[in-house]
Amino acid sequence: MSDYEDAVAGLAALGERPGGARAALEAVLMVIDQPASSEELAAGLGLTVAVVEELLAELQQEYNGYTVKAPGTDADGSPADAGASRAPRGFELRNVAGGWRIYSRPEFSDVVGKFVLDGQTARLTQAALETMAVIAYRQPVSRARVSAIRGVNVDSVVRTLVQRGLVEEAGTDPESGALLYRSTSYFLERMGIASLEELPPISPHLPGLEGIEEFFDAERM
Repeated sequence: MSDYEDAVAGLAALGERPGGARAALEAVLMVIDQPASSEELAAGLGLTVAVVEELLAELQQEYNGYTVKAPGTDADGSPADAGASRAPRGFELRNVAGGWRIYSRPEFSDVVGKFVLDGQTARLTQAALETMAVIAYRQPVSRARVSAIRGVNVDSVVRTLVQRGLVEEAGTDPESGALLYRSTSYFLERMGIASLEELPPISPHLPGLEGIEEFFDAERM
């Protein structure tokens, strides 16, 4: 069988399940722990990329409060439920770091954070947040450079960030031979952004690093 015939067969097989291919895709999105590309989702479900992308668009619209079907009316002239605009869900479907995944909405970050993190030790310390910020905005960068910017030794903090999958090695400095570090795709995922260009201005979020831009500018002179 050709790839097209395989996809048609896969679509027919999923059609026999409750909700069909759309529900099957939703079920996969609910359990993946990292973004998956359209191609990966299509291969896993036995569908074409075009079909998966169409289904992704439908799910994204639905989660945002819009139904897929065009507005219509019932026999009595009232708006049909199928075409009505509804309240958005508490979660949304995003294309982040080269793939698709379901996330809780930013508007509920305080609620989710309180529920998930209160009483746990999973939060990054202020020192880790500041070190992560320097690496994200200055990458690739050595530990010595990060230490110089922060004014403290960051060896243990960098190791923690590496263990958590937020930072990874990025080769060595050609002059000093020191290991260089950069942020990972998992960091982009946790930030909910697609690329480093979407990082917000750093100063308002991390008091104590207000002069980081000036430090970079002076270093380039």
